[in-house]
Amino acid sequence: MNTGEKIAKLRISRGWSQPQLAEKMSVSQSTVAMWESGKRKVSAEDLLKLSQLFNVTTDYLLGNNQTPKWASEKDTADLATFLENNAGSMTYQGENLTDEEKEKLEIAMTQIFWKRHKHD
Repeated sequence: MNTGEKIAKLRISRGWSQPQLAEKMSVSQSTVAMWESGKRKVSAEDLLKLSQLFNVTTDYLLGNNQTPKWASEKDTADLATFLENNAGSMTYQGENLTDEEKEKLEIAMTQIFWKRHKHD
């Protein structure tokens, strides 16, 4: 999922229209539409505003959850096992996490995994 798709998904999950998000961001509705369609890049300033508005990290919006170039097939399999064993059925106060919360958790766990798993 690219940045524009993530913005659209977050906007829709809050029940906001493009004009409502545009107003909250102090941009035009056409700017929001172009972000969501990928026809316009989000500026660093707007990216930060969006992350604060949606309570997500800029890394989440940018998709900075990529597999490192040094990772082998075994490394990626190890990551999949790690996520399955640790994030698959997490709950908070007995309630299942939302899809958005699960995605955020997976991003954080993936970043931790790659940091600790890095080959020297």
